[in-house]
Amino acid sequence: MTELEEFADALLDQISVEINEEKDIAMLSARISDDAEFTAKFETPEQIVGMHAAELKQRVFEFTGIAVRNDVSVEFPGLEDLKKIKGRKVFAADESRGFVDRLFAALAKQDKHGIVSVIREDTTKFLVYSTYAKSYISKISTTYGDYLESTIYLNNFILSSYPQIILYKQGKPYESRYESVRSGYIGALKMTLLEEMIHSIQSDLYEANKKAVVEVNRLNEDLASIILNLDDAIVTRLSEYLQLPAVPDEFPIAKRANLFFMLNPDNFIVNVLGPDVMTFTKVEIDPEISKMVPRLLEIYQRWLDPIQRHHAAFSTMEGMAEFCVQNILKDDGDFARYLTMFMGTDISSYSVRKNIGKDLVSAVFSRHGKNSFSTLISNPPTTRELKEPARYLSRIS
Repeated sequence: MTELEEFADALLDQISVEINEEKDIAMLSARISDDAEFTAKFETPEQIVGMHAAELKQRVFEFTGIAVRNDVSVEFPGLEDLKKIKGRKVFAADESRGFVDRLFAALAKQDKHGIVSVIREDTTKFLVYSTYAKSYISKISTTYGDYLESTIYLNNFILSSYPQIILYKQGKPYESRYESVRSGYIGALKMTLLEEMIHSIQSDLYEANKKAVVEVNRLNEDLASIILNLDDAIVTRLSEYLQLPAVPDEFPIAKRANLFFMLNPDNFIVNVLGPDVMTFTKVEIDPEISKMVPRLLEIYQRWLDPIQRHHAAFSTMEGMAEFCVQNILKDDGDFARYLTMFMGTDISSYSVRKNIGKDLVSAVFSRHGKNSFSTLISNPPTTRELKEPARYLSRIS
């Protein structure tokens, strides 16, 4: 087996738990369909959305003062197509866009030879974007929806399978539990659609986040290129200094990949300096490492600004969506049943969960009401303001 085939196998292995879960869901769904005693039928996700989309749009407008654009549509892709769509959520520079799409397409098909071909095409980009692939694909089984510019994508595979599976697992008599499960299913779709509608009104935040992530990924590509071009002797010495697992000499790319994953600022700086790095203006690193990779400190220093802008924008986007969902659906019976039946929690426990972005939104809302949302979208917080909402409130007052 070649070194690139080893990489492909390792990447597929890292998402194997999720792939196996998807297979289990498909097999159980098929078994339920073949069970003559199970006659319960649920509306499709598309039918449920058709029943509730207009009402939810209105509730978004009433709560936030911002209208969901008329051109925002909802689509219901299957599992493979949704995995490809996940690739489009990886914000890469124009010159890397095609590479990312090809990588996610090969992973969506679990095409080992396709993955090898993509690695061979550009190993530098593979080191950077394979980390996204592991993260995004591995979450595919539990991610209900995604907003991407003018379209909301809902996971038809999961949403169309879960109500039958939950009712089936609860056992007979199915009829007595049907309405409760149906209500929880509708609640799941309401929550998902509402969350993505909130994301669809965050245009300025979305663009700020996208721009920052593109900058971060460009820096990571620079770092990957530097490490791939290191002299063999330096690679060996640096690996030993960082106490990385030994890799045989016949796998030179793997040796450098280990270094990249260790020295990637998302890993190395955050793990060494801790989460407070999001408020730092300067970083320092071990002089011995700087001697072996002279440009490393420069890349880390340049990384601070875009990663902080990304952290602030993304946290605000997610916090706003969670805050709005909790408040808009707090008295919704379907949502309450979703929490108890699908998530094993309740509205009280769900509402008190700590979230740095939601905490900021809550603090601003308590003072500025529905005007908070347009302010947060057009005038996002810094990372320090995100951590200390009083600072943000002082600035915008």
